[in-house]
Amino acid sequence: MEQELKKIPTHLAFIVDGNGRWAKKRGLIRSLGHKAGSDRLQKILKECFYTYNIPYVSAFCFSTENWNRPKEEVNYLFELFEKYLTKTFMRKFPGVRLNIIGDYTKLPENLAKSAKMAIEKTKNNTQYTFNLALNYGGQDEIVYAVNNIIAKGITKVDRQIIEDNLYTAHQPPIDFCIRTSGEQRISNFMLWQLAYSELYFPKVAFPAFSSKHLKTALLEYQSRDRRFGAIKE
Repeated sequence: MEQELKKIPTHLAFIVDGNGRWAKKRGLIRSLGHKAGSDRLQKILKECFYTYNIPYVSAFCFSTENWNRPKEEVNYLFELFEKYLTKTFMRKFPGVRLNIIGDYTKLPENLAKSAKMAIEKTKNNTQYTFNLALNYGGQDEIVYAVNNIIAKGITKVDRQIIEDNLYTAHQPPIDFCIRTSGEQRISNFMLWQLAYSELYFPKVAFPAFSSKHLKTALLEYQSRDRRFGAIKE
């Protein structure tokens, strides 16, 4: 009998990794790996929201360091993101609010406009939230929060004030973070929100991360004993 899931994370995060290596292993150009990864993300998001009823999902898709990749590859990624935001997201993900984390204003003009439009059109959706990390760095986000606080004239800061000024203001912390492809690091992703997250590093590249892999990951989360620094009697 298939094992049931009794404990589901409130906030699940993905570090999308392995697209290029997945393509190279198959004799394909890296861009086709990113296309496969984009298609896979749509399928995984649907399961997270509509099968497992996970309220918050985040995905690390383009970091501030990714600008250093070949220009052709970066431009292709931008085309994928724009198509996703203009033609896919609102049609395939009813009830989901889109939140872009990262400075999307520094992206190409058309993509930045598409991001702003998608954020505006989904802002009243309350059932689910998807944090799409574009031009994102965890350290930069903390600097962003500090500058927000300074601009508001706040002189005494506590953890709650910092949380209220992050890109994920008023969201719960990440419970479970999955990084595909076997790399065991978080690569400057949501440093504040990951403070007590459970981490999971499957070896499968993201384009091959199937429904079965997601279920296995959630079963692994179910088995974790989260103590948050305390001792359970």
